[in-house]
Amino acid sequence: MNNVQQPLEDLAQIRQLMERSSRFLSLSGWSGVFAGIYALIGAAVVYFDVKILSSKSEMLTYANYIREGSEQELLHKKILFLGVMALVVLVLSIITGYLFSQSKAKRKGLSMWDANTKRVLINLAVPLISGGIFSIFLIKHGALGLVAPATLLFYGIALYNVSKYTYNEIRYLALSEIILGLLGCYFYGMGLLFWSIGFGVLHIVYGLLMYFRYERH
Repeated sequence: MNNVQQPLEDLAQIRQLMERSSRFLSLSGWSGVFAGIYALIGAAVVYFDVKILSSKSEMLTYANYIREGSEQELLHKKILFLGVMALVVLVLSIITGYLFSQSKAKRKGLSMWDANTKRVLINLAVPLISGGIFSIFLIKHGALGLVAPATLLFYGIALYNVSKYTYNEIRYLALSEIILGLLGCYFYGMGLLFWSIGFGVLHIVYGLLMYFRYERH
C-alpha cells in the first residue's frame, strides 16, 4: 500500500511546486475584504456628500447630479471630491493588500517578489492605466454617468488578464465586474450603485471565499 501511495504523494508535491513557480499565490483574501469595506465607505460618503459641498439646503445625491446636472462650480467640486475619495480608497486598498499579502507569503514560505509578481503587475497596469485615462476623457466631455461603469469594465478586464497567473477564482470575479460595468452603462445614473456592488460587496464575498478556501487551515 505504501508503495502505491508514495508515487501519488510525489506527484502531488511536484504539482504543488509547479503551481508555486507559475502562479502568484501570495494574494490574501483579507485584502479583498478590506478593499471592499473601504469601497463601500467611500461610496456612501460620495453619495451623501452634497450638504458638505452645496450651499443649498436640499439634499441632492449622486444620481441627481448625473441626471439633472448642477451649477458648473459645484460640479467641479463634485468631480474633485470623487477623485479624492477614489484615490483614498485606492491607496488604502494597496497598502492593506500589500501588508496582508506579505504576511501570507511569510507564513506560506512564498516569495512576494518574483517573475510571477512582475507578470501580474504588468498585466494589471495596462488595462487599469488605460481605464484611468479613458475616465478622464469621459469627465472632460461631460459623460460623468459613465465614469463609474468604465472603471468597473476596465478593472474586470484587468482581473481577467491576470487570472491565468494567479487563482482561477479571479476569473469569475472579473466577469462579474465586467457585467456590472455594462449594467451601469445601460442604467445611466446608477453607476455608483453598481460600483458599490462591484468594488464593495463582490470584493468582500470574494475575499472571504478565498480566505476560507486557501488560508483558513
